[in-house]
This record gives sequence, structure tokens and C-alpha cells, in this order.
Amino acid sequence: MKKAPQFFLAAILALGTAGAGFAATADQVSRPVAANVNSSLEQRLYGEVHHQLALIPQFTIFDNLAYRVDGGTVTLYGQVRNAIIKDEAQSSIQHLEGVDRVINQIEILPASFNDDRIRRQVARAVFNDPRMANYAIQPVPPIHIIVKNGHVTLKGVVDNPMDKQLAVTRANSVPGVFSVQNNLQVERKG
Repeated sequence: MKKAPQFFLAAILALGTAGAGFAATADQVSRPVAANVNSSLEQRLYGEVHHQLALIPQFTIFDNLAYRVDGGTVTLYGQVRNAIIKDEAQSSIQHLEGVDRVINQIEILPASFNDDRIRRQVARAVFNDPRMANYAIQPVPPIHIIVKNGHVTLKGVVDNPMDKQLAVTRANSVPGVFSVQNNLQVERKG
């Protein structure tokens, strides 16, 4: 009985680590940095930029993308595991009507076998917990695990404050993790 969820999680992690096979969902791309939208052009661009970034096929739970629209200028932020995602993010935005300029400030995380191991183990620790299983059954879970030189940052959205704390506790339990930054947001329902 216990092997089915472990097999399912192993399949998700294998595909997520390879970076192929999962398109991002709308909730994975971080909401805009600037919340005030000045014009209908900016309002339209927020939605289109979000949509384009969510379609990047290599984007997984181990990457983070965010953006800001200021008139016809789109600034991209975040951390990704490889340059392909950074380049794809910029090229998918440049062709949008109304975009005059793209400033790409996406950080490419350093290649590290240890960080790759930590990513996999943190994902297992978080998503194998029975209380967090509802996040694991989504095509790409809404919790993103960003690892740089052994330091873990959790980003994304969870249902309640208890899940937010549990994710951090589980991530801290992984050997080799130096620190865990909790940037998870609690979804407001109602």
C-alpha cells in the first residue's frame, strides 16, 4: 500500500529533475512584484507574461520565476537551474505586443551534485509526509524548492499556516541543508 505513493513521487521527481515533460501551471509563476497596475496595457501584459512563463516546459518545482511590468518594460526575476529556462523566459516575453524591453535578472543557480541531492531529498521529505500529500498529487506541486550552495528557499502557496511550518520543518530535516528560508504564502480562501 505504501509503495504506490512512493512510486508516484519517484516518477514526479524523476521527471522534475530531468526538466522535461511538465508544463508549468498558472500558480507556479510568482505573482507580479509590483501590485499596482497603471494602465490597461500593463494589466493585459501582466496576464500575458504570466501565461507565457507558465508555458515553459523545462520549468519545474526546482525553479522560481517572477516578473514586474512597468509600461512596456518587463523585468524578469527568480532563480533557475539552467540557462535554457532563463533564455526561454526572455524570448517568450519579447514577442508580446506592447513589450518594448525585457530586463532579464533571472539568476542561474550554480551546478552542484550536492544541491541536486538536496533538492531531491527535500522534495521527498516534504511531499512524502502524509499531511502534505495533497500537494504531491498535482502535476507540478505549488511548493518550489530553490537550493543554492546548500541553502534552501521554499516558495509558492500552501493552504494553511500549519502546512507552511510543516514544509519548513521537513526541509530542515534533510542532511546537508545549511538553512531554510520560508517564503511560502498562505492562500487566502473566501
